[in-house]
Parts: sequence; structure tokens; C-alpha cells
Amino acid sequence: MLKDKKIVIGVTGGIAAFKAAALTSKLVQAGAHVKVIMTESATEFVTPLTFQALSREPVYTNTFIEPDPTKIAHIELADWADAFIIAPATANIIGKLANGLADDMLTTTLLATKAPIYMAPAMNVNMYNQPAVQRNMQQLMEDGIQFIDANAGYLACGWIGKGRLAEPEEIVEYLEQAFIRSDNKGSHLAGKSVLITAGPTQEKIDPVRYFTNHSSGKMGYALAKIAYLRGADVTLITGPTNIEPPLGVKVVQVLSAQDMYQEVIERFEQTDIMIKSAAVADYRPAETFEQKRKKQPGDWSLQLERTQDILAKLGALKQDQVLIGFAAETNNVEENALGKLERKHLDVIVANDISQEGAGFKGDTNEVVIFTKDGHRFEVPQAQKVEVADKILTEIEAYMKRNQS
Repeated sequence: MLKDKKIVIGVTGGIAAFKAAALTSKLVQAGAHVKVIMTESATEFVTPLTFQALSREPVYTNTFIEPDPTKIAHIELADWADAFIIAPATANIIGKLANGLADDMLTTTLLATKAPIYMAPAMNVNMYNQPAVQRNMQQLMEDGIQFIDANAGYLACGWIGKGRLAEPEEIVEYLEQAFIRSDNKGSHLAGKSVLITAGPTQEKIDPVRYFTNHSSGKMGYALAKIAYLRGADVTLITGPTNIEPPLGVKVVQVLSAQDMYQEVIERFEQTDIMIKSAAVADYRPAETFEQKRKKQPGDWSLQLERTQDILAKLGALKQDQVLIGFAAETNNVEENALGKLERKHLDVIVANDISQEGAGFKGDTNEVVIFTKDGHRFEVPQAQKVEVADKILTEIEAYMKRNQS
């Protein structure tokens, strides 16, 4: 996705400037055309020659150096770019841009460009959490600038906390996804609010025991990633998993079925499309214990009670939302799925036979049959879950187009 894209990297004065060199190299290797602007402070950490060698382009450091008298350098550069990435973005550059200041080559170019701007902050954890810095970041986000969030860890200053520049590989992936989203502006999902549930829930027995199931969350996470790439604003409500959240997706962590119920109901009214792929517990212990229940002679019987049926509740509440459910079955797959589609007032249901090899929980593959309320049926043969997610979302879009949702 980065081949022949024109990207300007703005390098500011922080120790993480050395990572900007690696970022430049990776973008060039990905086929992008890269030009670098450095602030005066940045040249104290890394020389312009480093970036010139890596980008094979001149490096811009001074607004008043105009090598071509027929052009104004910062305006030409502002017009040339498909995207700007500021890495590292210090508290200083964030403050300047939030307040419209332009006193060097980088800030004058940023104020003149119409290209999307991405900022990757890097600074001391206390600076990052400073109210003024947070206020400036919020202002820039409201102005349409996107942030590639800092990582937490050991910082060059010796502190441990949030403030490490995102790794070059993360920034490259973020930019790739941004270009894909831009290319998908014609998608029926573009700009839609999509709410997805994923993973298992845990129902507490005592401080060391709980009921759960075999769901890994992989299908839901794949759906969240593809929906985001298609231009949707995605929120993922997830039970406990070991999966790295997709870039660009808002993630809400929950533990129990009741937690998931509350988070979903709270957001449903503002949602355009709801995909409930989580394997939520149908039952929970009627009684829980605050202390570990010690082993005793004989058997131990637990009484179970029903949890809230989230999908049925959403079906009863829905107005203009498109509601998609999943049916993980071991027998009578089609019959059970169609019954659930009607009974719970769904628009689409995705059914799979989890007893089939390569189609159950935890694996990287799946095969499903998609049924829609308007009578369409579509089979997805066994494939990687991300590919299956793509096919599912294609069918959801097709349903929405047919029904003008």
C-alpha cells in the first residue's frame, strides 16, 4: 500500500530521533518516496546526512534556504506530500501546532499542507501526562490530526511509563492501514459506527475458579480489523484473550457476561452495525464465594442461573441498527441458525459447525454459512479467519445495500 506514496517525515528534537532513521529506511524499502524535515534541535541528535543517505533525497532544515528560486520550498513540500508523519513528536511541536505557530521549516510546512498528518509522540512520562500536553493533543485530534499512541516501558530518562515512541514497524503498519481506509471511502461501512464483541467471558466461582469456554476471540478481532480497514469507526468489546488489539480500533476489556451486557447496551443506541461474535456464557454460578472454597470430602454441586441474553435484548431494542449474530453449532447447523435469526430479530447470522476440523474455537481458520433476513445464503469455505471476516463483511455490506441501511 505504500508503493509510490509520497511521505514527509518530520523529525523533532528528542532522543527517539534515532528511530526516525529506521522508519525512513523501512518506508523506502516499502516503495514510498520519503522526504525529511528536521528541526534545529533534531540535528543535535542525528545528522541530516543520515536521513539524506537513507531517503536519497535532500533534507530540509531551514525555511530560508531556497535551493530553487522558482519555488517556495515549504509550500512545494506541503503540496507534494500524500501524508506527513511526525516522529518523534515532542511536547514542543505538539504545543506549536495546537496553537497554529509557525517559526521553522517543519511548522510552516505543516500549516500549509492539506495532506493527513500523523503524530507519534515521544517524551518523558510526566511530560506526556502534563495537563497542558494532554490538552494540546486533544485539540489536535479535534482538528483532525491522528496520533500513533506512545508505548509504555523504560524511557531514556530513566523513568518507566508511557512515552516511548511507537516502533518503526508499528508506524509503517499504521500508515498502510490509513491508506487502505482512504482507498475504501466508497465502502458501505465508511464512517459507520461498528460495535463488535469477541472472546469468552469468565463467570466467577471464587477467587481462584471460574467458568469459561474455548473461544479465543480470533474471529471477532479479525472482524474488527477488516471493518476498520473498510473505513468504519470500530469499538471492540472483548473478554479475556491473548491477542494484540487491532490498530485504530477502540478496545473495551470486560470479564463477565454481565460486564459485556452493560458495555454493549450502553453503546448500542449510537451504533450503526452490531456484530456479536463473542462466546458469552449462558449460565453463571448462582452463588459465588469471596474466599477460596477449600477441598472437602465428597462431591460439590453448584447451582447455575441464566445470564442475560445479550443478542435477544438487542433484537428487542433495535431500531435502524443492522444486527449480526453468530451460531456456533455441533448439529442441525442450518436449522438452529435460521431459528436464531428469526427468534432474536437479527438481520444476518453467521453459522459454523464447531465439530468440524478447522472450524472450531482457538484455530486460525474457520468455515461458515451466512444467512440473511431477506433470504440470502452464502457459504464461505475453510480459510484463514481474517479472510473469512472479509467475506462476512462483504455479505453484510451487500445486505445493507439491498435494504438501503
